[in-house]
Amino acid sequence: MAKTKAVGKTSQKTARPGKRLGLKLASGQKTKNGAIIVRQRGTLYFPGDGAEMGRDFTIFSSRKGTVKFFTRRGKKFVGVF
Repeated sequence: MAKTKAVGKTSQKTARPGKRLGLKLASGQKTKNGAIIVRQRGTLYFPGDGAEMGRDFTIFSSRKGTVKFFTRRGKKFVGVF
């Protein structure tokens, strides 16, 4: 006997595509003005010197330079130097 009744296609639509979150540039990589460094939900990383945070918590560079990740008072920061 079947475990579930036969239903339409709506039961097959459970998988959703990922949101492509995470680090886009690693520490030591060169970046341009406006390039995305981190895509995140909430503040896992905070913007440091040369970086800014968008409305959706995306951190992007505000100047040309090299990406650097560092910790200050227990918080993770991303800066462009």
